[in-house]
Amino acid sequence: MKKNLPEIFALLFTLTLGLSPVCAAEPLKAKINEWPSFGRDHTNQRFSPLTKINSENVSKLVPKWIFQTGKKGSFQAQPLVVGNVMYITVPGNDVVALNATTGETIWRYRHKYRKDKNKGGPANRGAAFSDGKILQATNDGRLIALDQNTGKILWDRIIVTPTDDELIGLTNEQQTTLRENINQLPAKMAPIIVGDTVIVGVTSAGYGIFYNFDTGVEDKPRKPDDFLGQRGFVGAYDLETGVEKWRWHTTKSGEWEGEFLNETADGETLSRNIATEKANAAAHQQSWRIGGSSTWMTPSYDPKLGLIFVGTGNASPNDMFTARPGDNLYANSLVAIDVNTGKTRWYYQQVPHDLWGYDVASTSVLFDHSDNEKKIPAVAVAGKTGWVYAHDRRDGKLLFKSEAVVPQSNLFKAPTEDGILASPGSFGGVSWSPTSFDSSRGLFFVAAIHKPSRYFLRHGKYDGKAVPYIEYGAADDQDNWGTLSALDFNAAGKIKWQVKTDLPLIGGLLATAGELVFIGGGDGFFNAYHANTGNHLWRFNCGAGVNAPPVSYQVGDKQFVAVAAGGHFLMGYPGGNALIAFGLPD
Repeated sequence: MKKNLPEIFALLFTLTLGLSPVCAAEPLKAKINEWPSFGRDHTNQRFSPLTKINSENVSKLVPKWIFQTGKKGSFQAQPLVVGNVMYITVPGNDVVALNATTGETIWRYRHKYRKDKNKGGPANRGAAFSDGKILQATNDGRLIALDQNTGKILWDRIIVTPTDDELIGLTNEQQTTLRENINQLPAKMAPIIVGDTVIVGVTSAGYGIFYNFDTGVEDKPRKPDDFLGQRGFVGAYDLETGVEKWRWHTTKSGEWEGEFLNETADGETLSRNIATEKANAAAHQQSWRIGGSSTWMTPSYDPKLGLIFVGTGNASPNDMFTARPGDNLYANSLVAIDVNTGKTRWYYQQVPHDLWGYDVASTSVLFDHSDNEKKIPAVAVAGKTGWVYAHDRRDGKLLFKSEAVVPQSNLFKAPTEDGILASPGSFGGVSWSPTSFDSSRGLFFVAAIHKPSRYFLRHGKYDGKAVPYIEYGAADDQDNWGTLSALDFNAAGKIKWQVKTDLPLIGGLLATAGELVFIGGGDGFFNAYHANTGNHLWRFNCGAGVNAPPVSYQVGDKQFVAVAAGGHFLMGYPGGNALIAFGLPD
């Protein structure tokens, strides 16, 4: 086949990097009036080009319709809009198709869980759309394709089953335990669809032995069978059949320990006892099998490189750090994965051997970075550390690290028996909240949390031996709040403006070409700010915590902004069951 010059240059560039030539699918081209995927398109910029609602008239915004889901609970999903139809996943994994103009129900898929209980709770982050199908991943570990027009099931696959390589070297009893435990893994992220492939990850793969978020510290001695941690993964599935194509695991044999680094990749000093870790390594050669590192949010996709970019969760057991010596690759990382093969192309680990819960939970965002008049294809992701990291998406090189969007103190300090008060705490920084990028202004918008944690060094008994472990949680005696920040990516991530909010921010935001930034709060208010100045322009009380990402769309000549108001259980924000669409008065 004859190649033109750009194709030849692309091939030479790919070979120079050591990559194999890819047969990558075309990027998603969203119509200006629609919102057909989680990030609106594959860049994950979450930016609407619509201008009917703008900084001049947003003060007139009113509710146009409200849909009550009938299921109260943490409502973190964002809707999709294709044509005049909106698709929303509600708590408990029901899927509803609505008239996007009126909010009237067109059809509803009612989900039935495989098991009475699941690790994921009711919340999920949304669906995906392609080729007449609505795809959702579920909290009982399934990937389901529904007919776009009727809501009927086209196929239904259990995706959380162990692979053959995970069973190698295990006894029959261990294999049974693995199968039973991995079946509990939920999938929360909205899938991404690349060509004829659906890509999705799983959560709740790990956590602690002595300390967990449900029961707190337990004094009783613990044994290995008490901890049934797993490892996270991202899987690729055929769009037509649901058959698995590949699976990329967040922890791998032979790679897990890494290089035993004393510093982060950007030069921050870590509190580590490398000699002790290396001495423990021989006794924990299989710790990668229960290494945790969930995958929380929808990846971005670069069709020229054939890569998806996914953030990974913290290593497990997160509290008993001596059981996981080494850097714990690829936890707490941004990872570039070959979309055709599922192979690792590069990774950037923000926090090796994490002790503080600083996982990479937010979405990755693609953009073009200008450096001495050269355009560099870049990818950015916000961290729980409080920084936004921007990389060359060809090789992972750090281009810049933004100014911190929250206060930082005792960052990367080792826990002590008396306790270390650290900020950010285990909530972040930036949690799973998706960010937004306005390329015309070069502004990257971030919703963040200031909620310090105390980290204590404790001692318990595990497998008959005394072991150190970490106990941590929010410091209730400390003030906490949120920040909404506009980072200037033309100036290496310097803060252009920042707004302090009464409560920590979680749920995500939306920027529009109408010079607006929309974001909700745990106090029930949905807010609009001026994108250039941060001036507060409008708010509406939705009656429950607004802790989901907003979207914008247009039907005819009418623009809407829609958001879910269902609260957030872990943050204590009041629950609800409403999806509200706002617009200008007729």
